[in-house]
Amino acid sequence: MWSNKRARELKERAEKVIPNGMYGHESTRLLPEEFPQFFHRAEGARLWDADGNSYIDYVCAYGPNLFGHGYAPIEEAARRQQALGDTMTGPSEIMVDLAEAFVAQVQHADWAMFCKNGTDATTMAMTLSRAHRGRKIILYATGTYHGAAPWCTPRPAGIIPEDRAAIVYYDYNDPQSLEDAFRQYDGQIAGVFATPIRHEVFVDNYEPSLEYAQTARRLCDENDALLIVDDVRAGFRLARGCSWEPLGVLPDLACFGKCIANGYPISAVLGSDKARGAAKEIFVTGSFWFSATPMAAAIETLKQIRTTDYLERTRASGDRLRAGLEAQAAAHGFSLRQTGPSVMPQMLFDDDPDFRVGYAWTVECLKRGSYIHPYHNQFISYAHDDAVIDETLAATDLAFEALKGRMGSLEPHPVLMQLLSAKAA
Repeated sequence: MWSNKRARELKERAEKVIPNGMYGHESTRLLPEEFPQFFHRAEGARLWDADGNSYIDYVCAYGPNLFGHGYAPIEEAARRQQALGDTMTGPSEIMVDLAEAFVAQVQHADWAMFCKNGTDATTMAMTLSRAHRGRKIILYATGTYHGAAPWCTPRPAGIIPEDRAAIVYYDYNDPQSLEDAFRQYDGQIAGVFATPIRHEVFVDNYEPSLEYAQTARRLCDENDALLIVDDVRAGFRLARGCSWEPLGVLPDLACFGKCIANGYPISAVLGSDKARGAAKEIFVTGSFWFSATPMAAAIETLKQIRTTDYLERTRASGDRLRAGLEAQAAAHGFSLRQTGPSVMPQMLFDDDPDFRVGYAWTVECLKRGSYIHPYHNQFISYAHDDAVIDETLAATDLAFEALKGRMGSLEPHPVLMQLLSAKAA
């Protein structure tokens, strides 16, 4: 029987000693109250919360688990390195092995630099771009997410105009918007940020047009600016290299993170020789950036990416889940909108402007053992095999049936309504 008694107790304790009980982590204040914030363990495609409830995990730690929680070959590589040393006075020699592996794996990459979080990587790429030709302006697509530093965080508290004084916004997937920005700031643009797909929360996700990607590449070449693909979320989920490689568009810099070590904390900036000089000049560091255990996990993860059918299998699983949900939703009289690639799908409902239907459905899924996020894209891992997908679809079918019975009594989420009202104002 599903219960969240301990989860409520932990939340009350946390709020006394941690701001909001969880900082602003993953906007947990915007999740339905039934969603657990604290977890006890995870294995494969499943995780268990503090109350002992088991879930099939479609959030995968918001992306890091590509092969599933506790994937044995990666765990063994991490254990071997941990026994030798982790955070030492300098990096382990395997840092060179990891850099060589990345350069061999990713087409545009001639060098690699390592850090911890996606925000570290995107901020490093921004700094590098400005150092490249001594310019200030960074082009940034309106509404896209590139991290939690002052120059890019989506929340305004504590941010001053000077933090974003040299950030200029353009419209994602709009080649003319990019052309206009380059014309307006002729000779001043240091770099252009682009997410490989549009994967923001609360909205449909979609892939970019070839024209947009090619225009970004051409304009950077013509103006000696650096093209930066922020592959922190999508990297290695859409391709075995940078996510724009299948388009034939190669960046100067790519930011990788999330799943590159299957849950171990490490991120990377991968660059071409064009940006090598700037990379030599900037000062970036962190006490834990050279920790060896995550690097060992990353080396093994790259090996698994090269040698397994993970990409084909996750696509097949994602396609199977998408088809099953589409049929179920139609059979129960709902219009479920599934957008973005099936390996990291967004799931929203038509005619649901305040998200009350989506919130209620994901709660019903949760109570039946499937952790599906109500407004963030999901993730499919190598551990989501046919049996896991079948079990999920059995739960979601029951969730749709339960949702039908609640349609007359659904209430919007109060904190979300405050956020939507503020945005409208």
